[in-house]
Amino acid sequence: MTEIVAVPKTKAKVETERPRLHKVILFNDDYTPREFVVTILKSEFRLPEARAHAVMLTAHQRGACVVAVFARDIAETKAARATEAGAAKGYPLRFDTEPEE
Repeated sequence: MTEIVAVPKTKAKVETERPRLHKVILFNDDYTPREFVVTILKSEFRLPEARAHAVMLTAHQRGACVVAVFARDIAETKAARATEAGAAKGYPLRFDTEPEE
């Protein structure tokens, strides 16, 4: 007796997960001029003048402020470039990243 086996014609659907986003955080320091911080926020993060000023003031008042949220590699690159721009002028300006919750 011949046995017939039915094979389903469905394909396994592979779902890719979106990459986790990372926050770029600006930390306050008492040495970097506010105008310089605003300039960096405008040039590196493309923030408009009013938003850059608000971010700078929030970091100044609270100690830190989230600047923007990006994919991990972009966030790390922007944070490093902004920190390096401050170091090039002799300022302790610091940006860092952390995963978004």
